[in-house]
Amino acid sequence: MAVTVGDLAPDFSLPGTHDGEHRTYRLAEHRGHRVVLVFYPGDNTPVCTRQLNTYSDDVARFAELDAVVLAISPQDLDSHDGFASAQGGFAFPLLADLDKRVAEAYGVLGPLGFYRRSIFVVDADGVLVGVHRGHAASTFQPVEQLAALLTEGGGAN
Repeated sequence: MAVTVGDLAPDFSLPGTHDGEHRTYRLAEHRGHRVVLVFYPGDNTPVCTRQLNTYSDDVARFAELDAVVLAISPQDLDSHDGFASAQGGFAFPLLADLDKRVAEAYGVLGPLGFYRRSIFVVDADGVLVGVHRGHAASTFQPVEQLAALLTEGGGAN
């Protein structure tokens, strides 16, 4: 059964990279802050590149709402480093879900095991207040829509 609004967000521990530094990231380390989990299908793809650059450019809007962004895909850290470098860096870490266990826990794997572009908004207590599992590969949620979920809470698509 897939997680939904009102559920406790499944914790995870994943390797990640930010500004060329590798470390392990856990969702639990962000308790007390809001978190926007961005599940994206792949590095260096047109829509993912546009989506992550949009969120990175507007990261101050997330910070105003005491929220951090964690971007997760199934590529490895070398791929993430190359992607981030080619884009001039991102304002948040890119996490590597190589075995897709986190994607499975959040219910974002499509029928062939590919990531579906999805967003989960987690409140400061670790509860899901926003869930969007994408179906169309060419669209993503705009920053202001995510900001509304962060301020108002609640919502699933």
